[in-house]
This record gives sequence, structure tokens and C-alpha cells, in this order.
Amino acid sequence: MHNRQATRLIDSNRFLPPARPGPYVASMSTKVTAELPGPVLVTGGNGYIASWLIRRLLERGFDVHATVRDTGDPTRTDHLTAVARGRPARLTLFDADLLDAGGFDRAMAGCHIVYHTASPLIVRDVVDPEGDLVQPAVRGTRHVLEAANRTPSVRRVVLTSSIVAVYGDAADLEGIEADRFDESHWNSTSNAHHQPYSYSKTLAERLAWQMADGQDRWDLVAVNPGLVLGPGLGRHTSAEGVLIMRDLGSGYYRFGAPELEFAIVDVRDVAEGHLRAGLIPEARGRHILVSETLGLIEMASILRSHFGDGYPFPLRTVSKVVALMLAPRRRIPQAVARRNIGYPLRFDNRYARDALGMTFRPAAESIVDHFRQLLDDGLVSRVG
Repeated sequence: MHNRQATRLIDSNRFLPPARPGPYVASMSTKVTAELPGPVLVTGGNGYIASWLIRRLLERGFDVHATVRDTGDPTRTDHLTAVARGRPARLTLFDADLLDAGGFDRAMAGCHIVYHTASPLIVRDVVDPEGDLVQPAVRGTRHVLEAANRTPSVRRVVLTSSIVAVYGDAADLEGIEADRFDESHWNSTSNAHHQPYSYSKTLAERLAWQMADGQDRWDLVAVNPGLVLGPGLGRHTSAEGVLIMRDLGSGYYRFGAPELEFAIVDVRDVAEGHLRAGLIPEARGRHILVSETLGLIEMASILRSHFGDGYPFPLRTVSKVVALMLAPRRRIPQAVARRNIGYPLRFDNRYARDALGMTFRPAAESIVDHFRQLLDDGLVSRVG
């Protein structure tokens, strides 16, 4: 029953946020509010993006409540403890699970801003799309926003969505009038069996806009980052960005890489985008956070120029025919490969720059910093 309801949401345009506020943008202040009473909540606080967001909030002097699945597990919390050490602002950790309907009330008590970053991130080798991705993402969003409805102090919720809620496959670009995706576009091609992670993020964001529309005390602002790269504050080994960077440096593409493009953004810029989305009073709608789009060979060239030839970075692109033949061996479903390999991928980030005052690091900086951390963590080794 729950899944049927979620499916109905993706087919409805009723809850689309305003993508282009028009003249409102020109007069919109991008000045970040200096102070707000009470603490701020960050769900999924030990995550890659959330950790940087917590650091930025603490630097700004905000007390932070952060939820993690197990506060007693030092592998989930040690890096947060280190971030908070020596700062006047206070970090308090709470246990919470996305599937627990009442699990966020205690952490949210007294908070005026809620940053909902928690969501399952499994892009490859998904065994149970409904159980591992769709249900946790949708039910978790519902549970957090229901808690916001029960918490009278909450005035704004910032949702960590994704560009995969904007598009499903790069081939979708051929079906729109513009030459790039913007905040007015929604992913309408993913489902539980094709791009299930993208489907889960789309359903979760659709539901969030529906629930925001159903009340008038708090407002919703969404951020939609691309492929997030850059250094982590903890040792993150399962994020898609880590896997892509490991593939580039481990010889996975030794004999050639597919013509596959990624819309890249730095994790530090994503944290800043979240901060601004929460603290700029006039912020509203969706915000695509993308610096630039690069192909795998371009990324490999950047890495080679900085780290030399001691790593098996790919030197050439393989044809689409060969890439499709190799896709199953590289755990890429044929349907995904056909609709993404060889297609350009472009995004318009003007709204985030105008409404949030965002500037973005060059993708090369994010790529180099990310790979350097993989080396420091021993996840990639020099050949020979």
C-alpha cells in the first residue's frame, strides 16, 4: 500500500516547487542569517556530506543535534567528536533509525532548522530495491517530516535530494527542449528495477514537497547535488564517488573507459549550500549544486597530471559497442549502460548561484583532493 502511494506521487505535478522565481531572484538577499535561537538538527550526522555540514554549523556557532544509527559505535562518531573538540558550540549525538516512526522527536526538540541528509546510498549491486532503498528513503523522509509537524520550534527543513531526482539517465536530455537540466525537471524514467537509487531519491523529494504543502509552520528547501567528490572528514569507503575514484586508480579501466559523464560538485561546497539553504530567509525551491561535468577520461587526465604515471589511469575511451559488451562484467545493467554511455550530461546551476550566492570549486580540485585521501587511507596503491 505504501509503495502504491509513493508511485502516485511521482506521477503528480501538484507539488512541484517553484523552479525559477523570476524577478524574485533579482531582489533576493543572499545574506546568511547571523543567529537563530536554539540548536539545529542534522539527520544522518556521520555521513560524508553531513559531517562537513556539522563542521560548518559549529564554526558558525550553532549548537548541533545530530542523529546516527548507533552512538555507541566509535567508527560512526569519532570523526564528529574530533570536529567538535575545542569549539564553543556544542554537538549532541542521538540514536535514530529511518524506519522508526518516533525516532527523531527527542533529537528535534527545540530545533528551528532541520537538515535531513539521512538516506540509504547503494548505487551498485542493489539486491532488494524496495527494502534497501525505496522504503528507507521514503519512510525515513515521512518520519522526519512528521516529527517536524509535531515539533513546534521547527521553522525550516532542508532536504538533501540529488540531481538524480531531476533526471534518470543522460539520454533523458534528448527529451527536453533545453540543452541542460534545471530545477524545473523531474526524473520520470527511473523505477524500482531501473536506477532504483534515483527512484528512491525522486520519491522521497516528491513526498517532502507534498508534506510541506500540507502545513504552514515550516518551509522546505531542497538541495540537489551531483556526484559529490572531495575529502571526507571520516573514512568513507562505500560512497559512489569513492568507488569511481578507486576504479580510475586501480586498473579497473586499464584498457579503456566508457564515454560516461558525471556532474561533479565538491563536498565542501555541498555543505556550504546546505548551510545557506537553511540560513538565508528568502531561500525556497530546489537548488542544483553542480560545478562542471567531466568524462572519465578527463578525470583520469587530471589525476595523471597530478600523480604521474605510477597509477593505471585509463588513457583512452572504448567504443560504445565495447562498453556495452563489458558492462555486465563491470556490474552495470545493460539498460543503464545504453541510456548513459555516449550521451552528454549538462546542468544549469544559475539558480543556486543567484539565490544562495554559491560559487563552486573547479572539479579538478575536488578530484585531486579526493584521490589524495584515498592514497592516505590506503584504498589505492601505486603500481610497481
